[in-house]
Amino acid sequence: GEALFNANCASCHGTNAAGQDGVAPPLVHIIYEPNHHGDAAFHMAAQRGVRAHHWKFGNMPKIEGLTQGDVKMMAAYVRELQRANGIN
Repeated sequence: GEALFNANCASCHGTNAAGQDGVAPPLVHIIYEPNHHGDAAFHMAAQRGVRAHHWKFGNMPKIEGLTQGDVKMMAAYVRELQRANGIN
C-alpha cells in the first residue's frame, strides 16, 4: 500500500499522508478516523473523486487507473499510519 500511496496520492496528500498546505489535507487526522470516514470513503474518493466538504483545498479528482485492490492496499496503509499516530 505504501508504494501505491506514494505513486498516486503523496504528490497531493504528502509524505506519510501528512498533507500539504494549500494543496491537500492530511489523511492522518481525526477527521479521517475509521468511525467517521470508513474505508468505503477512501474507495469512493479515489475512484469517483470527492467534493470538498471538510477542507478548503477544492475538490479532489478521481485517480485514473486504480483497481479496487489498489485502493484497498492504500487505505490499509493510511490506517496503519493513523494507528501509529493514535487515531483508531
